[in-house]
Amino acid sequence: MSDIRVTVNGRARDGAGVGPHTRLLDWLRGEGLTGAKEGCAEGECGACAVLVARPDGEGRSRWTSVNACLPPAAAFDGQEVVTAEGLGTAGGTGTPAALHPVQQEMAFRGGSQCGYCTPGFVCSMAAEYYRPEREAPGAAAEAQSGTEVVGEEHAADHECGPNGFDLHALSGNLCRCTGYRPIRDAAYALGTPAEADPLLRRQDRPAQPAPPTRVAAGGAQFVRPGSLEELFEHLEDTPDAQLVAGSTDAGVGVNIQHARPPLTLAVDRLEQLRTLEVGQERVEIGAALSLSEVERGLAGRVPLLDQVFPQFASRLIRNAATFGGNLGTGSPIGDSAPALLALGASVVLASAEGEREVPLDEYYTGYRQSVRRPGEIIRAVRIPLPPARYSAFHKIAKRRFDDISSVAVGIAVHVEAGTVTSARIGLGGVAATPIRAHAPERILSGAPWNRDTVLAAAAALAGEGTPIDDHRASARYRSAMLEQALLKFWAQNALAPDMEVSR
Repeated sequence: MSDIRVTVNGRARDGAGVGPHTRLLDWLRGEGLTGAKEGCAEGECGACAVLVARPDGEGRSRWTSVNACLPPAAAFDGQEVVTAEGLGTAGGTGTPAALHPVQQEMAFRGGSQCGYCTPGFVCSMAAEYYRPEREAPGAAAEAQSGTEVVGEEHAADHECGPNGFDLHALSGNLCRCTGYRPIRDAAYALGTPAEADPLLRRQDRPAQPAPPTRVAAGGAQFVRPGSLEELFEHLEDTPDAQLVAGSTDAGVGVNIQHARPPLTLAVDRLEQLRTLEVGQERVEIGAALSLSEVERGLAGRVPLLDQVFPQFASRLIRNAATFGGNLGTGSPIGDSAPALLALGASVVLASAEGEREVPLDEYYTGYRQSVRRPGEIIRAVRIPLPPARYSAFHKIAKRRFDDISSVAVGIAVHVEAGTVTSARIGLGGVAATPIRAHAPERILSGAPWNRDTVLAAAAALAGEGTPIDDHRASARYRSAMLEQALLKFWAQNALAPDMEVSR
């Protein structure tokens, strides 16, 4: 097929003429839906956010917020999208227009000035508004439009409102002029969706399956294979084809670097890449599951990853990004690799010839280079169980959230009766690839878990890698942060009750 068909705001729209590299944002705006706007073209500002119906277990769907500036429109063939224009009702003959509760609260609380970012905020807020796990404790659930502003002092904590609204849902949305207090007030004032709310009721039905798709124009193609076997056939003919899942990295290449790969292969809906298996000895995570799906599916079974997720870009990005994509790009500053190295993870590589498992610390061979052969894909990531009881992920960046790491450190330590039985430390941002910190690991392993041991290991950690000076940090600063990461880990875990620490 050469055209696409997307349901937008409840109406099926033909995407005739959409090219392989036409972004969802550009197509929507061309359709007259100009609420979503381009701010950064890198997935950092959220001005382009829209809602997509994604699978959410057996027979259900979930409204998921994503950046429209990154993925190609062809990736939404057969899917359902809602923009800010589709949240309220426009009204008709004899029927007054009505704002959606999120739009109403934003207007009532003064959550918009210039309005450029507002549609994106509204879509991200709507995704959180409909999140099935959101629960409003006590009477705070009754907060509705026109009631007293819910202040920070009434919240369960400073990032989760009394109505269960998680402010991290807005971490990928930036506002230049309004100020975040009224936006937060609007979020915390939202009540529970009405039972008759059509978008709420839509979540009780399964998401539409993504059909096989082929779009060609100007000598380039976008293809969504119908099976893993078909994917391998394409890779046999074009080994250097661009694989995309959430397009959070490839989309930046298209927008900023003007990349135009001749063949783009979408793998995000292939069921063989969307598995999540938790056994007695390991966890296996499909390479095309979004990080948000992994977070919900693991439900805290791997505590180190629970520290990674909130610091990995933003919710908008995590709703699309995958472990397969983050590892597959080979970036030395990707956030997942240091944590996965600390966890002793491996990658499952698949091709038409079969599968093989490679330890992650043997996967990278150079800057953005790996042992992956032509025609191979990352099918899954495997993490051995049980995970280390004491673990940490330290990300050093210029912003607390939604930023690129200057240094990232994953630490996992097993301690029994005051002695370190094993230690693994993964590092990002200090070499051409993500690396293991073998020298401090050797110092820790078999040694008493005390201050002298940690000081020696931290000094060795400062000498790991080949850090460089660049616009994010100096080499000296990066080395200092490596040392401080282990010292902080010691300070946080020195007095754990079962460690019998020798001071």
